[in-house]
Amino acid sequence: MKNPLLSTFDTAPFSQIKNEHYLPAIKELISLTNSEISNITENSDAPTFANTVEALENTGSQLDRATSIFFNLNSAETNDEIQKIAQEASPLLTEFSNDLLLNEKLFARVKNVFDSRNELDLNIEQTTLLEKQYKGFARNGANLNEDEKTKLRKIDTELSKLSLTFGENVLAATNAYHLHLTNEEDLAGLPEGEKEAAAQVAMEKELEGWVITLDYPSYIPFMKYAENRELRKKLSLAFGARAFSKGVNNNEENVLKIVNLRHQRARLLGYKSHAHFVLEERMAKTPQTVLDFSNELLQKAKPAAQKEFDELEAFAKKADSINQLQKWDSAFYAEKLKQQKFSLDDEKLKPYFKLENVIDGVFTVAQKLFGLQFEVDTTIDKYHEDVKTYRVKDADGALVSIFYADFHPRAGKRGGAWMTSYKPQQKINGINDRPHVSIVCNFTKPTTSKPSLLTFNEVTTLFHEFGHALHGMLANTTYKGLSGTSVHWDFVELPSQVLENWCYEKETLELFAKHYETGEVIPMELVQRIKESATFHEGMQTLRQLSFGLLDMQWHGSDPSTIKDVKAFEEKAFEDTSLYPDTPETCMSTAFSHIFQGGYSAGYYSYKWAEVLDADAFAYFKEEGIFSKKVADKFKNFVLSQGGTQDPMELYIKFRGKKPNPDALLERAGLL
Repeated sequence: MKNPLLSTFDTAPFSQIKNEHYLPAIKELISLTNSEISNITENSDAPTFANTVEALENTGSQLDRATSIFFNLNSAETNDEIQKIAQEASPLLTEFSNDLLLNEKLFARVKNVFDSRNELDLNIEQTTLLEKQYKGFARNGANLNEDEKTKLRKIDTELSKLSLTFGENVLAATNAYHLHLTNEEDLAGLPEGEKEAAAQVAMEKELEGWVITLDYPSYIPFMKYAENRELRKKLSLAFGARAFSKGVNNNEENVLKIVNLRHQRARLLGYKSHAHFVLEERMAKTPQTVLDFSNELLQKAKPAAQKEFDELEAFAKKADSINQLQKWDSAFYAEKLKQQKFSLDDEKLKPYFKLENVIDGVFTVAQKLFGLQFEVDTTIDKYHEDVKTYRVKDADGALVSIFYADFHPRAGKRGGAWMTSYKPQQKINGINDRPHVSIVCNFTKPTTSKPSLLTFNEVTTLFHEFGHALHGMLANTTYKGLSGTSVHWDFVELPSQVLENWCYEKETLELFAKHYETGEVIPMELVQRIKESATFHEGMQTLRQLSFGLLDMQWHGSDPSTIKDVKAFEEKAFEDTSLYPDTPETCMSTAFSHIFQGGYSAGYYSYKWAEVLDADAFAYFKEEGIFSKKVADKFKNFVLSQGGTQDPMELYIKFRGKKPNPDALLERAGLL
């Protein structure tokens, strides 16, 4: 059997790959990489930067490519068979990773180079790579004794399986529920486009009437517009109970196992907690810094949030005699209050945000700032017909990146939005090997009568993920391990969050916000209202983000061994940040994929942390003009292209000329 994953390829050969190819390829490529590592450890020459550190950096390229294809598809286009393969492949890859990090001969060679680093004439990037490799070994058990190493391997294997199971349960619980409506009165308040989308989902499920699912493009509009409070409650409770309801797909035990194993792992490695372990390699450095940062923001945001909540409750009472505002009332009355305050209705904005126009808009912003050109290339192989494929070129026509974009929800795709990569950028054998980057979103699908029209929130999501993509595309480093988004986790959100700012600017909106039927550019009074409404409920939004970050720190900042009840623990963690009455049948943690499946454990605070950087960075663009070539060049040269080659604060200072000013965020948020 010819296995496409074992042949050399440039763009991923999706159409040739069958499920039965994955496991044999992963096994064979693990074996091949082990041979490459043996070549390093068995080398009789004294360890040098080239024959050890650089050689190690260049191992496993084919394995990395095969696994990135597999795990990306497990998120974006999965099925039972792929999930089964993942459960088998994950332990193999964890074992391989542990074999590598616990390889005494290899560590001895890296340590030898590390100990003599001051005598070597290394540049900044080489020094960073050496330090990263050495720490990679030391922080993952290289200094442990044999018994401890065995324990570590066992923990890592179990953790890899648990995080997969956690994600599978969330996806299964999301797909298992839908609200089937046959009476049109139950859809009162829903805009025509949303009704049509619900009818289309029903048709796909071979049902009469309308179907609302827990996918964001279906769930959020219903919570925002449906007048039937009981149905909003039903849907809200179903969403909040994902992977928490008793029976199949329950994640409570998985949450407790994951946090306990992470804590045991950290203690084994000599750290006080998982958070202490993680934060050593972040800009924040310690849990205390994160808590101080979060609590300082909480102090500023809480009074504003409480004031906004009281106003919303009074508004709901006056409008509909609602005495106690509940979670399922939040989006509904916030939308009504926003319309009253700013005469701004998301549904009136949507016709100006046809998906194809927004894509052109974000491409134009990238062209004006960084000189990039995006050319559709339908010859690039893809894993689903929804995926759009592009060649990205610079002003001289040279290839910068291959770019994949996958925009709509489907059964095999997890919720949310993310950026990922199929091939890293690196300079090898005199060639600057360019990256292959992808963004995956879950936006409203086109219907029989309407194209995909985005809410303004979806527009900012597209800009956000595209900011991450630019970080990957414009990477220009020597080593793949330091390239693109391979940066401190609390720095990784800067490029994504800073790009969101352009969505609120008149100069940007005029480029792409055109009515899908008439071609009319979005009226300037709407642009003005978008700007004015940008800080609407910012206090509550900040409180919500802080609550997630603080919950994350509670799970990972101390010994979790005495926690028996996930829900009770979560409730206590939310004490200082909750505004709404608790609903006993819901739980956030059991579906908190960011920290239990993604890479955000002890790192969720980084969204707010990076907001300080992005507000300060955008203030610089505003000073010089939002399409200032000077500032864009500095941002590209010192942030986007540099990856993790230097300490992020040093890179930021090179771009900005000074440390970030936290007041820029508070000012933008209207919290000063």
